[in-house]
Amino acid sequence: MGGISYLNRRGKLQDYFDRTANDAWAKLTSDAPVSGIRATVRAGRDQMRQDIIARLPESLQGKRILDAGCGTGALALELAKKGAHVTAVDLSPNLIELAKERIPENERSNIHFLAGDMLDENLGEFDYVVGMDSMIHYCASDMLVVLEKLSSRVSEKILFTFAPSTLPLEVMIRVGRLFPRKDRAPFIEPISHVKLQTLIKESPWFIDWEIPFTNLVSSGFYKSQLMELKKTS
Repeated sequence: MGGISYLNRRGKLQDYFDRTANDAWAKLTSDAPVSGIRATVRAGRDQMRQDIIARLPESLQGKRILDAGCGTGALALELAKKGAHVTAVDLSPNLIELAKERIPENERSNIHFLAGDMLDENLGEFDYVVGMDSMIHYCASDMLVVLEKLSSRVSEKILFTFAPSTLPLEVMIRVGRLFPRKDRAPFIEPISHVKLQTLIKESPWFIDWEIPFTNLVSSGFYKSQLMELKKTS
């Protein structure tokens, strides 16, 4: 990974979520009324969250899960309710504080929230890693190395999403640039799922892994593709 490009993009993401659009993001991830466009994004994110959960065992009792880019903690909470011990990390301290405010203390006893980098090796090792819409701002080469670095600390599966390279998404991105500047997210990097699969299969880090599942969730302005990486040995 080009360290400079990764760190530069990481810095822009933290600035966006902590300063530029903190209020807008907090509203999107709540039950508060939103515009029609953002309502489609909210519905798509809800669907993706359920799709990720469906690719995990019904019981996660005692399993260790890294929620890489946990945002306001909705997915982490669902996983904890299934018995998992969740390390929920996000670059944005503001989102971490919002997650703690929204989730009652008695419901997050199995969740360890912290602000930081999902690639921090001090986070430890896990049975599963989930990364919902936390890598969509990285180019294919950066995303591959993120996955490689995570793979060395995972015993079973990585479930992550990326922005699929499709004409509808390209149009959505162009239209999205019409939003007020304060609400715009850092540029999304559309990636061909065929190219990404090829990069993963050619990587020496994934010799003992397979890609058993991938699925697109499309809801208005929300276009995101789930991919599952499963360890075979």
